[in-house]
Amino acid sequence: MVFYTLQETPIIGKINKIIFLNFDLKYFRGFFYNSFFIQKITYFCIPNTNSIMSQKILLNHKEVSIILHRLACQLIENHLDFKNTILIGIQPRGIQLASRLKEILENDYQVNTISLGFLDITFFRDDFRRGETLEANKTQIDFLVENKKVIFIDDVLYTGRSINAALTAIQSFGRPSEVELLVLIDRRFSRHLPIQPDYRGRQVDVINNERVVVNWKETAGEDSVELITI
Repeated sequence: MVFYTLQETPIIGKINKIIFLNFDLKYFRGFFYNSFFIQKITYFCIPNTNSIMSQKILLNHKEVSIILHRLACQLIENHLDFKNTILIGIQPRGIQLASRLKEILENDYQVNTISLGFLDITFFRDDFRRGETLEANKTQIDFLVENKKVIFIDDVLYTGRSINAALTAIQSFGRPSEVELLVLIDRRFSRHLPIQPDYRGRQVDVINNERVVVNWKETAGEDSVELITI
């Protein structure tokens, strides 16, 4: 539902009859009649930007679970025992996905040689020092990255700028032999940089005023992916 605030032009004189014509989402016109004059007034509908127009569930908890197991199987297919492969969750939203994949690989597929780290990219972002207040997170990488196969993990791939920052940030810990990207949601048609995922859970088409929100049971009570239009 769309909520609008009505902005009205003052009317002088006594109103006996109102007829509304040409109503649509943008405006409607009203003709006001009284015994002395006919006055045409235009009312403009101004969107209330604080209102959410729509909220849609893209993935429920069962669908998220199926996708996570599929992604885990794809990783096993390409990396087998993970002895030369490390998982890097990109702070802040990639760490839940990375942790969940590690848990599935260990508990359901008995892969017990997985190295998992978390990478903060705050000071490597291209909008750093542009006036926006940024909150730094913690980097936790307690193993060697040199000559390892690195899999970056994030929840949503949007413009690609976060991944570009991660590629720069990881160099502080060594030179990987190969870098791959895994995301739960791939937003098509939103890329600013030529970056594409090697593993994706779901590809979605969204426009600029829509947000993809990933919820995890550890923080939100239930796994889900929502599409919110503002």
